[in-house]
Amino acid sequence: MVRVTPGDLGTAAHVVAVLAFDGVQLLDVTGPVEVLTTANAYGARYDVRLVSVTGADIRTSASVRIGVDGSWDEVPGRLGTLLVPGRREWRHVVADDGLVAAAADLAGRAGRVASVCAGAFLLAEVGALDDRRAATHWQLARELAAAYPRVTVETDPLFVRDGNVITSAGVTSGIDLALALVEEDHGPDLARDVARELVVFMARPGGQSQFSARLTPRDATHLVVRRVMNLVGADPAAGRDLDALARGAGVSTRHLSRLFRAQTGMTVGQYVESVRIEAARALLESGSDTVDAVAEEAGFGSAESMRRAFQQTLGVSPTAYRARFRTTGRAADG
Repeated sequence: MVRVTPGDLGTAAHVVAVLAFDGVQLLDVTGPVEVLTTANAYGARYDVRLVSVTGADIRTSASVRIGVDGSWDEVPGRLGTLLVPGRREWRHVVADDGLVAAAADLAGRAGRVASVCAGAFLLAEVGALDDRRAATHWQLARELAAAYPRVTVETDPLFVRDGNVITSAGVTSGIDLALALVEEDHGPDLARDVARELVVFMARPGGQSQFSARLTPRDATHLVVRRVMNLVGADPAAGRDLDALARGAGVSTRHLSRLFRAQTGMTVGQYVESVRIEAARALLESGSDTVDAVAEEAGFGSAESMRRAFQQTLGVSPTAYRARFRTTGRAADG
């Protein structure tokens, strides 16, 4: 494998501006930067510039101070990529007039715009996500959709591309996004070299839903709906067809169906399956029962039924889920 330095190449550098600010998630910045600078060792030519609004160094969410290369207005008139990291307290970010102005100007001058995690809120604030599909951390997806109704928020993908705008999910997905940018610019072989060196997935299996159930119900206030939810949660493995639940709640099946969808955003059957998936996940993470035993205990009836539910909802099989999320303490003891 031949490694080269940027100075060995004659092509013009691709300028990447990373807009940093106080409170930013540390890995939102360092993950993509590590990918891009590692790519330079294999033939890429990224000129990565960390910039802030004033040119002053910034302090991250982890209280680590990061030095920047200057202020945002020192970036060349035309740049290849703008990368916007995020801060979980996104309202502080979009209320910063200087930061919003910097993001708007840089986005307008960039051939490609990308965000990591809550960085999508800043892009949405400057209109870069209007009428586009976008991703953010699964815990923030509803907030992004509510605050910026012109954005179509996709909750499962690790990153979403819509034209020249790429948005990614939670913190480490910035690495996935950066690898995708490298692949787009220099092809899969170079991107694969970078992934091998950094010991990360070239294409990570599954989506965000493997970290949280995709079918998460809205809070329910109606007493009938709460009663049904409590019945299901008390014993996910019990027979929970619509007729039985309606009888237990003292209402008709039609009335229960209407109430449940209005209150939770899902059908009764979807809710029952989501509770069973959560029960199975807990058993797979902490126990040693076989997949067949977990399927029976969680109410799926068979391992095949549970496998289909996991694949459809989480994007991984129960066996793969257990391998990925089981406590590291057990593995170390073994």
